[in-house]
Amino acid sequence: MKRLPFATTEIKTKMRAYWPLLKGLQTGLLVSTGLGGYMSARCPIHDWATLTGLLISLVASISGSTILNMWWDRDIDAKMGRTQNRPLVSGKIQPSEAMWVGLILSMLGVAIAVLMNPLFGLIIFAGVFFDVVVYTIWLKRRTCWSIIIGGLAGGMPILAGRVLGLGSLDWVGILLCLAVLFWIPTHIMTFSMKYHADYKAAGVPTFPSAYGFTITRGLVAISSVLAALSIGIAAYGVGMTWGYLRVLIVLSTGLFALAVSSLFHPSERTNFGLFKYASLYMLSSMLLMVIFGILDVPA
Repeated sequence: MKRLPFATTEIKTKMRAYWPLLKGLQTGLLVSTGLGGYMSARCPIHDWATLTGLLISLVASISGSTILNMWWDRDIDAKMGRTQNRPLVSGKIQPSEAMWVGLILSMLGVAIAVLMNPLFGLIIFAGVFFDVVVYTIWLKRRTCWSIIIGGLAGGMPILAGRVLGLGSLDWVGILLCLAVLFWIPTHIMTFSMKYHADYKAAGVPTFPSAYGFTITRGLVAISSVLAALSIGIAAYGVGMTWGYLRVLIVLSTGLFALAVSSLFHPSERTNFGLFKYASLYMLSSMLLMVIFGILDVPA
């Protein structure tokens, strides 16, 4: 019993060390898309067993793949100013330990998903595979287009949630997946413009370094429009009433306005504002899906 305080302190220290590897905000946003996809099928919120399984499988698989990404990219992180203090670079966590934790969490998330629904499990596995193998290991250091191809991983949680809630794959689920895929360039390209020097120092190809800032801003504007259209059509497809759609239109207008402003009146402040708003836009859209699912669930 005397060792308990020491053990507790040790656990807390280890958890604090791992927290930056989990990218809590990014993981939380992706989990919210999975929940939004599930509730878009107007599933009863009081089905706690399914809801708990969904959240655990998403948190485990997304956290695991994120840790594996940072384990693989630790040499890149050491070259960039904003990532030089990450646990794997600073030595707070050993690479072999992080690799095993990432693998165990990923496999746990996929295993739970497969037990719940084989198709749901397949999509969760596809998300981990595209994120770790296709994006991080294969494409990230080779081409700036990696964020588009590997971005399919970002669309898997919302598709998985929709499939779990509906029991099958449908056009709305595919459109929701595409909405996240189109949203990703807005999120990542604005970030790569802000930290252009860091990515250049690490030798990671980005759209700003390959095509310039003007073309990148144009692509951000186009992707913002496509993301808004995809979410809007999907929202109509799930049966959202005019009240919900009006809120979505207001949110989409804000996203488009910032993208256009960034294109014609570029500045670091506008660019970073668009980066922040893009995350808020996606989170708010998912919140609408959840509210719709709770209030408009069939009797």
